[in-house]
Amino acid sequence: MTIVCVRFQLPPAREALLPELLGLLEEFTPVVEALPPDGALADLRGAERYFGRGAVELASVIRVRALARYGVDCVIGAGPGPMLARLALRDARPGLTCAVPEAGEREFLAGKPVGALPGVGTATARTLCEYGLDTLGRVAAAPLSTLQRLVGARTGRELHEKANGIDRGRVVPNAVSRSLAAERPFERDELDPGRHRRALLSAAEELGTRLRSLEKVCRVLTLTVRYADRSSTTRSRTLKEPTAHSAALTGTAYGMYEALGLQRARVRAIVLRAESLGPAEQASYQLTFDPVDEKIRRVEQVADRIRAKFGPGAVKPGALAA
Repeated sequence: MTIVCVRFQLPPAREALLPELLGLLEEFTPVVEALPPDGALADLRGAERYFGRGAVELASVIRVRALARYGVDCVIGAGPGPMLARLALRDARPGLTCAVPEAGEREFLAGKPVGALPGVGTATARTLCEYGLDTLGRVAAAPLSTLQRLVGARTGRELHEKANGIDRGRVVPNAVSRSLAAERPFERDELDPGRHRRALLSAAEELGTRLRSLEKVCRVLTLTVRYADRSSTTRSRTLKEPTAHSAALTGTAYGMYEALGLQRARVRAIVLRAESLGPAEQASYQLTFDPVDEKIRRVEQVADRIRAKFGPGAVKPGALAA
């Protein structure tokens, strides 16, 4: 085990701690990849040799230091590569590191649904399931030529390798991008897609208002859906152009949500994050001659002035679309 995937149990009010927690990981290795809003990958190959301990033992030390210094618990998955570490994280629980067994990658993956594999979207999973390839074990046992006919040459080869436990990924060191987040928790586990969409609308409008007040635009929007079983799904999308326009953020958020293909999912919270922020005055925009779009932008400016004078609740979510 050389790679660990760590998810810190950070409430939204404490997400600003992530850079410090990444610094804690960097005490063990300089090869740390941030996974906002609350996670990271760390390559511990050098640390294993230096400290004379395995990754699972080092993960225990990381957990204790995070609790002692910041009062933050974490869940950790360990594996020989980033993909396997991410999958192990899904089975991890606080206080217990889930590690892929040594030389047991195929057995670890065999019973998992094909949709659990990173990079396998809803459409690909549906195609494979239609042919009875609903688990990674069955995908691993299928002939490569069959997979390539179903999903394409390149995708089929990558899928075949991953299902057999071949992890060619690597940890790419990076820094935490500047970002803003808006979380919408539900009072009880929510199954209604309509309520999910209203939460997305509210979060997107909050982000748009905050970005405009800071005179910032974002290039990337990230959606995290947290479920009743404490698992989560995260998707990111690069916007066509940097924006602080609430309608554009809402449309992108809806698109990512629909792409998840959630059916009767028990959702506990939805988090929308604006990332890769930059100054609004330095952003370039595509000219538009759409009078409806121009009207919405003017109404948006008026709504911002009303919020600034009377408070955030003065304009209800969705009022601009009415």
